[in-house]
Amino acid sequence: MKRKVERLAQSITEAISAWATVECVTLGEHSESDVLDPYFALVVDAYMRDAPPTPEERQADFAKVVGQPGAFESSASRSKDRFFIDGLPVRVEYKNVAMIDDVIARCKGPDSQIVWIFKNSGTYMFYRLINSRVLYRKSEWLNEVRRDLSGFPASFWEGLRDAFLSKMEHYLADLGAASFSDDGYFYDVSLAGFIRYAAAALFTANKRFEPSHRYVSAQLRTLRSLPDDFYGRWETLLRPDLDISRNQKYEVAELIARSVLAFR
Repeated sequence: MKRKVERLAQSITEAISAWATVECVTLGEHSESDVLDPYFALVVDAYMRDAPPTPEERQADFAKVVGQPGAFESSASRSKDRFFIDGLPVRVEYKNVAMIDDVIARCKGPDSQIVWIFKNSGTYMFYRLINSRVLYRKSEWLNEVRRDLSGFPASFWEGLRDAFLSKMEHYLADLGAASFSDDGYFYDVSLAGFIRYAAAALFTANKRFEPSHRYVSAQLRTLRSLPDDFYGRWETLLRPDLDISRNQKYEVAELIARSVLAFR
């Protein structure tokens, strides 16, 4: 089955690399898991110097190399295609090289406000640039980008950490209000936000870009350092089978927040 996935990835790359504006094509880590994994998808990123062909043209080009894609659909922005080939889910995303170059240049420079554009989206875009497997490259652009990403200044990481800590504290306050008012929906939303940004702050403190949400919990364990007693408290928040109240979970979240705020 792995060989089938590899052949499919190469065929899709063959179609994309024929477009004149393509700079490189990469394969995401979701594609490296077993096809029986519920998270499996063949995730291909196409980095473009200009707009990709129309969705109709893309569908026709894919059909030439892999057969007619099933359930083909494009996002409203036309920057992402989803379809099935031989029962396997495929996602192809089209990313603008000029936009990436601009964001990276600003992150390397004195524009400290740039970190706020990551406040809601996180840094997964950079993670994918570094960790995806290269299937096709036209030039050294991706190698240069990866060198730039490995050398961001301390000011970038410090500003990003402050942004994530601000979001973490905001969700912690909401979590406390929801737990005391017994608002189940708002509690769950606030807990999810708190968990997300506490983790993001720790990745940033370790100067690591965030993976997909699917891999955050596992990759937290691989960080160079974490606050004392962090993982036991973290598991307490994540496990649904523990017989503790919402107020008690909020108290655990407070302890995590204090340790993350003090951690550098």
